Amino acid sequence: MIEAKKKFGQNFLKNKDILQKISDSIEVSESDLIIEIGPGMGALTNFLAQKGCSLLCYEIDQRMKDYLNSYVCDKVQILYGDFLKRNVKADIEKIPYRQVYVVSNIPYYITTPILLKLMDLDCFTSIVLLVQKEYGERVVAKEKSKNYNALTLLVDYGYNSEIIMDVDKRNFTPVPKVDSVVLKLNKKTPLGVDKEKYISFIKMCFKNKRKTLKNNLSLEAFIKIKEKLRSLGYSENVRAEEIRREDYKELFLFLIK
Repeated sequence: MIEAKKKFGQNFLKNKDILQKISDSIEVSESDLIIEIGPGMGALTNFLAQKGCSLLCYEIDQRMKDYLNSYVCDKVQILYGDFLKRNVKADIEKIPYRQVYVVSNIPYYITTPILLKLMDLDCFTSIVLLVQKEYGERVVAKEKSKNYNALTLLVDYGYNSEIIMDVDKRNFTPVPKVDSVVLKLNKKTPLGVDKEKYISFIKMCFKNKRKTLKNNLSLEAFIKIKEKLRSLGYSENVRAEEIRREDYKELFLFLIK
């Protein structure tokens, strides 16, 4: 057993029933590809390798080689290095696949950078991540809840999200300070608006959650969407967290007319 390194954010999931359920959360064919980020000693890798499809793992900790090399075969590759620095599209272009998935227990401290990179790649049918409970609740949050924020809308641009399982912190070694959830993102038809401009608009709306939308946006922008806000049933003093996901697209389209 290798001792977990804090600098890599390592917490090893040891419950085999949970590992099996995570593996079972996606249905794949032999012509598909799974990407695993941070396989560690291969607890989840063991289950994913049995699915019969191609498997590509990214591991930053060279100490794991003795554990992971046993999985290497025609369909399983292990790449050592920082996933955030890899050209993933170049890594997978030589692997024949029909659909590609991500299934991973990722380091909590870099959850957002990893998630943003995965969404920017925009090639995954489903993304299944073991994340901190609070983080997962932010992704799936509904309007008027304390967890509803810019991240919620960012993910919603291209994915439907759901929490498929709660994972108690006692299932990890070492035991982290917080509980976790298994978050599943399923690709959907994108909103059909300029992604960069839309995300910039969302970030502006949520710039300060305590302030109203009117105070977060420029005066020019707010004047432009004020009429649309009324038609959607909102007052001028509405806060960003009170606006429904689907209405943000309507406001954005009205703004860029």
